Amino acid sequence: MALSYCNPIQNKLLASLPFTVRQRLLPSLEQCTLPLGKVLCQSSEPIHHVYFPTDAVVSLFYVTMEGQSTEVSVIGNDGVVGITQVLRGDSTNTRAVVQIAGNAYRLPSHVVTAEFDHHTELMTISLRYLQVLMTQMVQTAVCNRHHNLEQQLCRLLPCPVSGTGIQS
Repeated sequence: MALSYCNPIQNKLLASLPFTVRQRLLPSLEQCTLPLGKVLCQSSEPIHHVYFPTDAVVSLFYVTMEGQSTEVSVIGNDGVVGITQVLRGDSTNTRAVVQIAGNAYRLPSHVVTAEFDHHTELMTISLRYLQVLMTQMVQTAVCNRHHNLEQQLCRLLPCPVSGTGIQS
């Protein structure tokens, strides 16, 4: 897949940052192509970059000790992959896999950590996003446990009003 130019503010989380914060991050933001099936983060491995999808979609899978996995969340242009860095975690308990190929911007983890240490704007927005991500994970778990397959599939269909997946 060829790299086609995209703008960092195509990612809603990056777009929500104050202009001064985006300007500080811009020199370290690297546009990258995310091919289908690429693993961005692996359970229990260090996180070297956080990814801000612009037109790609990434699924987070929880992986059991037996190697079985369950999708717990989906991240598109409204989020960030590798958010555990906010919690100062060296690794994550999920595997992040590209489900729809596209583009993203990535930022080295050490840049995120430095930004958190010296300025609060990125941390505040990231913590709000983390709350939304946790809510999505809870809704996904409830849907997977209490709804039949047809109802579970409806969660993934675009909502005619918001354009996002319908939450169960």
